[in-house]
Amino acid sequence: MKIIAIETSCDETAIALVEASGGLKSPKFKILKDFVASQIKIHQPFGGVVPNIAKREHLRNLPILIGKILGISNFQFLISNKIPNSKFQILNTIDLVAVTVGPGLEPALWAGVNFAKQIYAEIRGNNKRRKPQKIGLQGVSHLDGHLYSLLLQQKNIDYKKLFPAISLIVSGGHTMIVLMKDLKTIKKIGETRDDAVGEAFDKVARLLDLPYPGGPEIEKLAKNGNPDAIKFPRPMLDQQNFDFSYSGLKTSVLYYLRDHKLAEGKMENGEWEKQKADVAASFQKAAFDVLIKKTLKAAEKYKAKTIMISGGVAANKSLKKAFIAELRGLKRGTTRKEALQLIVTKFPTDNAVMIAAAAYINHLRKKKYKLVANGNLNIK
Repeated sequence: MKIIAIETSCDETAIALVEASGGLKSPKFKILKDFVASQIKIHQPFGGVVPNIAKREHLRNLPILIGKILGISNFQFLISNKIPNSKFQILNTIDLVAVTVGPGLEPALWAGVNFAKQIYAEIRGNNKRRKPQKIGLQGVSHLDGHLYSLLLQQKNIDYKKLFPAISLIVSGGHTMIVLMKDLKTIKKIGETRDDAVGEAFDKVARLLDLPYPGGPEIEKLAKNGNPDAIKFPRPMLDQQNFDFSYSGLKTSVLYYLRDHKLAEGKMENGEWEKQKADVAASFQKAAFDVLIKKTLKAAEKYKAKTIMISGGVAANKSLKKAFIAELRGLKRGTTRKEALQLIVTKFPTDNAVMIAAAAYINHLRKKKYKLVANGNLNIK
């Protein structure tokens, strides 16, 4: 099955062409083309993503990216008769058009949804040899994309050794733990009650006068700091659930900067930079301690064989190192803990390849989402 996938949930415009096969027992993916247009520089002056600006940029980028898929400089709808038929050979092989319908910024999502409908109409209008019902148009959850992104990098997966799995999805908009009994049976067992961990990173970065996006900047600064210098709180760490809260941690950083008069930067520049590094390192450790303990507790309760980590925050190398360190410590425990494996996605940031993977799995599961932008769409 060949899939064209479109992702516009936030500030990344992405289109990918992916070939999927193998079915639910052994899904395999071949990335044929993959393009992402970033909007980071456009949103940096605002310290975050502006929805209507994101939509405007998606509308500008989508025709350019589909043009790259087709191998033409510009793709104009409604004038396709002026484009050589040879350029439509790729579209004529497409089995499924997939697009993110949520969660995310609804103006941005609508840009992708409407564009996917145009692509679908173009394929049906130019493909004379195939019946229209043989070509699909499918809405995809962005969260499903993160969840199944881990399948993209794996070769010859032994699914008997993979499940049950605990999946930790961590990004700017989401922090949740999902139980995966297999590729078809998934259940959300915990999530943040306020800020997502990635959102907390962005907000703390602003407090430290670091540019957007804040996650990579905090990680870079934290390398020069002492993670044990400041005892920031670990909200909900010892509660008997799998939920998270990051609003209080973010606020504690604000109060620390205020109480120690660091917010004004009234000290020698070298000392200020050292203090900032300690704050970043201590904040990062506090944020990750909760993620790790809750995830391992879920793995213990549900006798998981695998821990999976996906989402934008999964790009943080310090998070992966901290998980590895904890798992090494567990190897001194039971045989089951020794077998617990860690898989971190190689596709952490927003992209269309993961949307194609989710579309294929959901197609096989007969799981459908309405072709309507839904900013609050959740795991189901």
